[in-house]
Amino acid sequence: MAAVAVATRWWLLLVLSAAELGVKGAPQPPNILLLLMDDMGWGDLGVYGEPSRETPNLDRMAAEGMLFPNFYTANPLCSPSRAALLTGRLPIRSGFYTTNGHARNAYTPQEIVGGIPDSELLLPALLKGAGYASKIVGKWHLGHRPQFHPLKHGFDEWFGSPNCHFGPYDNKARPNIPVYRDQEMVGRFYEEFPINLKTGEANLTQIYLQEALEFIQRQQAAHRPFFLYWAVDATHAPVYASKPFLGTSQRGRYGDAIRELDDSVGRILHLLRDLGIAENTFVFFTSDNGAALISAPRQGSNGPLLCGKQTTFEGGMREPAIAWWPGHIPAGQVSHQLGSIMDLFTTSLSLAGLEPPRDRAIDGLDLLPAMLQGRLTDRPIFYYRGNTLMAVTLGQYKAHFWTWTNSWEEFKQGIDFCPGQNVSGVTTHSQEEHTKLPLIFHLGRDPGERFPLSIASIEYLDALRRITPVVQQHQEALVPGQPQLNVCNRAVMNWAPPGCEKLGKCLPPPESVPEKCSWPH
Repeated sequence: MAAVAVATRWWLLLVLSAAELGVKGAPQPPNILLLLMDDMGWGDLGVYGEPSRETPNLDRMAAEGMLFPNFYTANPLCSPSRAALLTGRLPIRSGFYTTNGHARNAYTPQEIVGGIPDSELLLPALLKGAGYASKIVGKWHLGHRPQFHPLKHGFDEWFGSPNCHFGPYDNKARPNIPVYRDQEMVGRFYEEFPINLKTGEANLTQIYLQEALEFIQRQQAAHRPFFLYWAVDATHAPVYASKPFLGTSQRGRYGDAIRELDDSVGRILHLLRDLGIAENTFVFFTSDNGAALISAPRQGSNGPLLCGKQTTFEGGMREPAIAWWPGHIPAGQVSHQLGSIMDLFTTSLSLAGLEPPRDRAIDGLDLLPAMLQGRLTDRPIFYYRGNTLMAVTLGQYKAHFWTWTNSWEEFKQGIDFCPGQNVSGVTTHSQEEHTKLPLIFHLGRDPGERFPLSIASIEYLDALRRITPVVQQHQEALVPGQPQLNVCNRAVMNWAPPGCEKLGKCLPPPESVPEKCSWPH
């Protein structure tokens, strides 16, 4: 198998060399499509057991490709997980965390001062070395100030927004969220890009779909390899769908949004086949974190997994994941490789014939051996919440060093990250430390984390002996980045009118002072 891996790498290098020399008819490295959903849970697809079976295109994608039932995000919240995907690094390394509180989740709202540091090397910038054109469609969420925008970090094109589609706002206390085409703001959510909160109607998924289809067609006509990062957000509250899909799901509005996303994925894969480039295009589908069970009405499914978004239980961290590459990835396969969203960074570089940067720690694993040869690699999955290592999985065993859902204060206000799933001593509303005697679960037998192993059992002691040195080595070598999610300032919000960049008439921000960001607890 090692020889096959070497041969595959050499084939990719030969492809790249031929392309650089301009050899007529030389094959290109594969196109790369990463389809990232927002707050979509492990149990939201038919192939993962959702009873309504309303995702025929994604289910077919899995039947034609490979399913990863043990695939994880790097953080149970949007911004840090997206930073991890595009850098191949744990968010704590790139600074996508806060020190304003112990184990606090944080992201990039309008008033955040920080963003993705210039020192980080993002996937699209590295893929340029292999001649790739790149585009992001949808939510960026790695900082909204101009120096943090996608085109400053390697992307050639962008259509979407730097933030979630929260709102509407009154444009006095805070502005509505801007939408960009490349470096120019072209409108705002609830204004030029309407979202009807009462009916849930919005055409954003259709707009994002057309952006993707047009980019694919344009790059195929130019015979240029491309990287498309399709980061759509219809399943993030407030959930939306276009009129033809509203009211069509058994699951309510959330299901309507999933049906539209499923249809969109089907149309993207259909276009790849029509253009004759399906066998030269690697596609990976996943989500940024688990379903947000706190949203009202209750929406999204994490299947049998415990809790959801914001927590480091399996429901917050384990994601649906499908790999599709006809003619290369065997159809109808299930891989039990422990996978991570950070692996998409390293795997994409490997597809392009490129090596990961050697001047920094890279946490992502190359999944090609698992996908092409069925070879599994033993590796840990680290579960961080803010600046705190909460848990680790190694093999079938998961050890919790801290447990916490959310505070009693929030819980009494009706905010519940684990509705209907109270597990005594596990789903705690105070931060409980277990670093000396971690709670250990066997995820194969108990994916819902309901029955911790007895600390007196041989099985517990054997698992602890394996896990302890892995955690110690990780913590001793860890060098956290400068925290980017500590400081907020209303003055950094985008108050400018659309198109002001071209006119040179962008409004100055209102006066404000920096202050510590206040994160939910």
